[in-house]
Order: sequence, then C-alpha cells, then structure tokens
Amino acid sequence: MMRKIGLVAWREYMDNVRTKGFWIGILAFPLIIVLSATVPILLTKAKEARNYAVLDHSGFALAEVEKRILADDLGVVLEAAAQRYRDGSQAWDRLPSPVKAAGRVYVSIAEAERQALIAALAVVEADAYLADEVAVQVPELAAGLAEWWRQVSAEELDALDLELSRSRYARVAVPDVPDPQAALSQMVNDGELFAYFVIGADIVERDEGCKYVSLNLTDQDLRGWFARRVSQVVRARRIEREGIDLKVAGWLQESVLFKARKVDKRGSQVEISSVDTARQWAPMVFVYLLWVAIFTNSQALLTNTIEEKSTRVIEVLLSSVSPFELMAGKIAGMAASGLTVVGTWAICIGIGLAVVPGMLGGKDASFGGIIVDPLYLLSFLFYFLSGYLLYASLLVGIGSVCNSLKEAQNLMLPILIPLMLPLMAMVLVSQDPNGTFARVMSFIPLFTPFVMMNRAAGPPPLWEYLATTVLMVVSVYLAVRGAGKVFRIGILMTGKPPRLREIVRWMVLKEGVNPSEGEGV
Repeated sequence: MMRKIGLVAWREYMDNVRTKGFWIGILAFPLIIVLSATVPILLTKAKEARNYAVLDHSGFALAEVEKRILADDLGVVLEAAAQRYRDGSQAWDRLPSPVKAAGRVYVSIAEAERQALIAALAVVEADAYLADEVAVQVPELAAGLAEWWRQVSAEELDALDLELSRSRYARVAVPDVPDPQAALSQMVNDGELFAYFVIGADIVERDEGCKYVSLNLTDQDLRGWFARRVSQVVRARRIEREGIDLKVAGWLQESVLFKARKVDKRGSQVEISSVDTARQWAPMVFVYLLWVAIFTNSQALLTNTIEEKSTRVIEVLLSSVSPFELMAGKIAGMAASGLTVVGTWAICIGIGLAVVPGMLGGKDASFGGIIVDPLYLLSFLFYFLSGYLLYASLLVGIGSVCNSLKEAQNLMLPILIPLMLPLMAMVLVSQDPNGTFARVMSFIPLFTPFVMMNRAAGPPPLWEYLATTVLMVVSVYLAVRGAGKVFRIGILMTGKPPRLREIVRWMVLKEGVNPSEGEGV
C-alpha cells in the first residue's frame, strides 16, 4: 500500500515541478517581496522636489522657519558626518569642507551638547551651554554651513547620500508684483508651483489669514511639514511674549518617556532591541507564508483532481491503485511540492534578512537569525503539514465529486471562509498572543495552524502546544478518513454533483457501505 502511495506521490510531485507554474510560483514571491521593498524607495527618490512659495505678512515667521529647517537639516548632516568620521569610510572624504569642519567639532563634544551646537549653528549665535573653545568656532562654522546649505542641489545631496528637506521641498521666491497672491495662484495653475503658503499679519495672536493653496488635495506632506515648523515659531513667540523663560517652557513641554524593558527567564529586566521587536511580529510573516502555501497547494490539488477526473485519467489510475491510495498519493505529492516552494521562499527571505541590513549600512544584521529560530521553523513545518493535510483532504474530497471548477465553487465556500478568518484576526492575535480570543481560536481545528503559528512569539504554554498538536493529529486523521470515503464514492461519479449535506453523510458512512443502497460493496 505504502509503495503505491509513494509512486503516486512521486508522479504528482514530478508532474508539478515540470510545469512553468511551479517555477513561476517559486520565483514570484521573492520577486514580489523585493519589489515591494525597493520600488517605494526608488519612487520616493525619483519624486521631484515640491516647489513652494511663502507670502509672509508677519515679517518674522518665514525667517524663523528657515532657521528651524536649517537646524533640522544640520542635525541630519552632522549625525551622518559623525558616523562616517568614526567609520573612516570614503564617504567622509566626499563630504564638503564646511560639513567636515563642523563634523569634527560635533564628534569631539559630549552628546548632551550636540543639540545646543546645532541650534547655535542654525541661528548663527553661540549658546551658553557650549564650551568656550567650541562657541568661538560657531560663527565661522555657521556661515560656511549656511552658504553650503543654500546652494547645494538635490543631485549633490543624492550623490552624498544625504536625505534633507532640500531634497523634498524647494522654496521659490515670491514675485515682486503688485498682487503677489494672484501671481502665485497663476504659477500653481501653470505647474510652476506645487503650492504656496500665506502667513497672516498677526499670526502670534491668531491664525486668521493663514492659507495653503494647491491643486493637489491628496498629498499633504508639504502642508504638514511647513505647518509644524510655523507652529514651533509661533509657540516660541507666545512664550516670549508672556515672559516665560525659554528653558522653563521647554521643560514644561517635555513628555514623560517610559523606556521599554522586558523580563527574561531569570526575572531580570533587560533592554529591548530592534531584533526583539521584530521577533514579536515575525510570526505574522510566517502566518502569511503558511496561508499562501496552504491556500495555493490545496487549490492546486483541487484543480488537478477535477482535471484528471474530467479527462478520464483517474479511471486509468484506478485500474492500478485503490481510491484511497490515489488520494493519499496526490495529497503527499502536492505536500512535497508545497514544501519545496515554501523552503525556497524561506531561504530567499533568510538570505535577504542576513545580507540586506549590512548592505544598507545597518549595524544590527542579526534579523536573519529570526527566520532560522528553531521555535519558528519547527512550528511552521508542523502547522504547514497539519494545516495542509486538513484543508487538502477537504478540498480533494470536494474535487472528487465535481466535474468542473464551476461546480466546485459552490461547495468550496464553507471551507474558504474559515481560511480567511485567521488573516483578519492576525494583528489582534499578535498583539495579545495569550489572550482569551487567541486561546479559544487555537482549539478550533480549521484555525489552529494559523493561530498557533501567530502565537509563537508569546509563546503559548507547553500544554497548549501539546493539546493543539493532539487536536490537529486527530482532526487530520478524521479529515483524511472522511475525505477517503467521499473520494471512493465520488471520483467515478458523473452528472450533477451531490449537495453538501449528502457529502457530509458520505463522510460518516461505515467502510464498504454503498451510499445509495445502504449495503456492503
């Protein structure tokens, strides 16, 4: 019996791997992952800078906003320069002289002083928090940086691998005409401007007269970016008007920060790294892979069964093997091809997680360790096999009683709905892997593979792993046995397919009983 099942499985496996669809399936998923990760980045880089203008009736807001924009950009530039200086990379040598001069000073001072240095460089004035030997260099450094910042182009920033606001937004001077608003509106209509801002005359008191004018109502990035900086300027002016000390005001606005920690097995508190966070969400990736693998392979098995039945190939095969041997072999063969596909996907993802962070200059390239975690791999292997066997048994049973895919669609609905629910609950289960909802879902056989895989980061108690393992083994046994009865009866059946209620009745028939006559066969 096992030899015949093995022969059928090998035939099924080889028939699959020889098809173009199999290789397309292997290559498509990694390609989609690569494209989804790289295309948005490439599109963002290819996106042209938004030209905007500012009509400032306040007389001060725009100049103050420019200083804050400069401060934000200098923070990015000096942090990048410091990293390249410490690494001793060639990227440091490519930086312009003003940036390298400021970068050396930035590296030499304590971290607490760095924000003060950036603020001093942006407003071209020394700060009381800076040491005298640093403060004395500020005017010269600030002048050089400001000159470079005003003249640098988006192309030069790309070449230096620096992501500044200048790369995304470019301010255009307001035309010197009697009616500047009308001129700016015309420039927006002509496509010369993406948008323009109007700042009211008494913006500190109220925002009356403040406007944002654009033809694009969906892209709100520019509006939010500029509005945040204007709000900072206005807030500072209001604090100054009320006579509140700036340092006191800053202290009053400071948020309380709760540093995240986790408790290890010894009960000690340890810091949470980016890898820990990724590990918590990693099961969602495995669940999605699991769902895709089970869905595609089960569907392929259903389609294959219906095709072979409609072309009478089944009748030839049944002359050499029993219905159960044929069904078991087909399920095993598709499982092997499914594992081949999923294994290839896992290898590609593992290589990507191990290599890409290092290529992008990330310090922590240990994300690849997540995908080879024995807990995740063993869980995935077991739940893939058990989930696939469960759904494949149900679908191959349906396929055996149908003569076309159109007939099968009506019978598949009760199976496809439970297959969709775990995806809908994926985020909820990840957020509370040991909650009541997740635990209840874990003991419903049609949901068990997906929910237990999703809970792996919890992780669930050992007894739940053991209980759900027993549950899945029993469920698969009953599903295979029931599907075998349906397959035996329906595989040679022609004409109108039976109703779902009749199929269920076949599943509970005793072995060797004819469903139409109720006698042994």
